[in-house]
Amino acid sequence: MSIARRALVASVITVLLAIAAWTAAAQWHPSRADYSVQGIDVSHHQGVIDWPVVAGEGVDFAYIKASEGGDNQDELFAENLRAANAAGIDTGAYHFFTLCRSGADQAANFIAAVPASDDLMPTAVDLEFGGNCSARPSRVALLRELKEFLRRIEAHSGRPAVLYMTREFEEAYRVSEAIDRPLWLRSLLIEPDYGARPWRIWQASNLRRIRGIEGRVDWNAIRQ
Repeated sequence: MSIARRALVASVITVLLAIAAWTAAAQWHPSRADYSVQGIDVSHHQGVIDWPVVAGEGVDFAYIKASEGGDNQDELFAENLRAANAAGIDTGAYHFFTLCRSGADQAANFIAAVPASDDLMPTAVDLEFGGNCSARPSRVALLRELKEFLRRIEAHSGRPAVLYMTREFEEAYRVSEAIDRPLWLRSLLIEPDYGARPWRIWQASNLRRIRGIEGRVDWNAIRQ
């Protein structure tokens, strides 16, 4: 076999292995034997979702984006919430916390978007640098605004919120040391090993593909 043909064969094999790995990653999720309750988190970025189909894909719960910052509300939140509930999926709302608006402003935005309801899972607060504004407040300032946000939205919902964090955000601000709330931690494929206490929810994949949603979706498991 010529050198050129060998190179071509090697390239084809590499491409096929890459496709196989991508396909496996798109289907992978934590073991149901270890984590019996698993679900997704979505926003308008997933487009229109066929929730009855999603319900048949092993989705036990869905956290749905409600708001971001002080004045942005997800345009598909109300419809996603209604349709997911109608499909028999447990639902919760989440807020993307920005670093350049006050906690009070952000709480008002969330409360305007999400009705108080005992049927919802605890509110989740998304704390990450990705997609956030360029501001980097001090730890003292961040914790002050976050605590004010939590005080207001927890009075609205009547229960403690959940803190979603990436490793980078937690390492920068050490939020879990200062605020005692259940943790929802991102760690793709490998269980999270950070945070001041054991995680409650694990975001295990951002590559999952399921029927009813175009494109990839975040996949999560709950520790029982």
